[in-house]
Amino acid sequence: MFAPAVMRALRRNKTLRYGVPMLLLIVGGSFGLREFSQIRYDAVKIKIDPELEKKLKMNKVSLESEYEKIKDTTFDDWKNIRGPRPWEDPDLLQGRNPDILKTKTT
Repeated sequence: MFAPAVMRALRRNKTLRYGVPMLLLIVGGSFGLREFSQIRYDAVKIKIDPELEKKLKMNKVSLESEYEKIKDTTFDDWKNIRGPRPWEDPDLLQGRNPDILKTKTT
């Protein structure tokens, strides 16, 4: 007899019905965010294999080196070619005959 009256009172209490789940969400979310943000700092601590690090340092490509490669090229005869949409045939769109391409590959 006592239990149904208490349960009914707890269901009617707005603090227990809305406030407690909200607080649990906020507190639980902060713990969850702490775990996810810790991954960021753990990833920085990971060391790279020395051989891989040497290869990465050898293959340095800078903006200046790429500029030196293309600075003497002329773009006067440049033609803008639109890429194909997913439903279009790329060979027909770019002016190539697909029948000729098929015979060359076989």
